[in-house]
Amino acid sequence: MSLKPSPVPPVPGETARIARAAFPKGNLYLTIRDELGVFFEDAMFAPLFAERGQPGETPWRLALVSVMQFMEGLTDRQAADAVRGRLD
Repeated sequence: MSLKPSPVPPVPGETARIARAAFPKGNLYLTIRDELGVFFEDAMFAPLFAERGQPGETPWRLALVSVMQFMEGLTDRQAADAVRGRLD
């Protein structure tokens, strides 16, 4: 797998608006983004990837999901079930 580092895109305005409407009193994850901003970037992981090959999933997103899963105390199966439940 290879990696072509790119910057973390900003949260789309409509997504931010809906998140604020869904959590008017705030939410831990919204606060983390507001206070800390971006704390994982592709460039941090670039040395771990080969120069050539199929592009891998953006590593900052995988790292962030892993941190959130740990914060919630979820196993891999529980995290997958939680995602499926929210997609319903």
